[in-house]
Amino acid sequence: MTDSNINTAELKKLAVKVRLKTLEVLGDLGFGHVGGSMSVTELLTALYFGGIMNIDPARPRWEERDWLIMSKGHAGPTLYTILAMKGYFPVSELGTLNQGGTRLPSHCDRNLTPGVDMTTGSLGLGLSAAVGVALGHRLDGKKSMVYLIIGDGECQEGQIWEAALFAAQKKMSNLTAFVDYNRQQLDGYTKDINDLGDIGAKFGSFGWYVQDIDGHSFEEIIQAARNSWKEKERPSIVVMNTLKGKGCSYAEGVLENHHMIITDENTKEAIACLVKELKKLEETK
Repeated sequence: MTDSNINTAELKKLAVKVRLKTLEVLGDLGFGHVGGSMSVTELLTALYFGGIMNIDPARPRWEERDWLIMSKGHAGPTLYTILAMKGYFPVSELGTLNQGGTRLPSHCDRNLTPGVDMTTGSLGLGLSAAVGVALGHRLDGKKSMVYLIIGDGECQEGQIWEAALFAAQKKMSNLTAFVDYNRQQLDGYTKDINDLGDIGAKFGSFGWYVQDIDGHSFEEIIQAARNSWKEKERPSIVVMNTLKGKGCSYAEGVLENHHMIITDENTKEAIACLVKELKKLEETK
């Protein structure tokens, strides 16, 4: 973990730039996971540029680093953009996304991409992996944190709750999970498919320290991370209220935005809107 005086105004500008680059790359590809990539943009920007994670891009496998596990691996495009901007690999390599021979596959793969700590399996497996890593770090005497990003849809799976029980039992205070609570999944609204109810209360009843925040607010994301550092007896869960497709003009608020065909017109429209937003932020004193 790290801590510092964070300029949230600069983080907001950076998040727009992350969206711009990610949507440019997805637009060139012509299809991709737009919705879930956009809803975690602020979180990933905060983790990597907001003084939260203790990492060194020059040493992607540094033994004392904090880990990020992207259980909802379809958000890989935004993670790749963040990693490139952070210096793990050239930004120009983003143009190879999901193409033959790429190091940037559709879902995250630790054996291919510098900076990716864990390969995404079937959704629902990420919490188990994070628990294993966090337990291993404790046994090795490491002080590093494990951060996990899970989707709300995958929280319908039983393995999530088995891992949640175990993490609480072992008092894994070195584990902080963020739920991208955008209330949508691949084929509809979560409430219509398998309603999660009060997901924070569920994790709380399993023994986790629970925080409920605006997942697009840098102030709230950073404060939630800092609060989790103070918790010494329980794993932490941060329920991030987000909007799937946030910041993408053709995807925001659209039910079928999990994986989309993207036209040149879509990309031009989205980029124009984001450029306008960035200009407005840069003019704000």
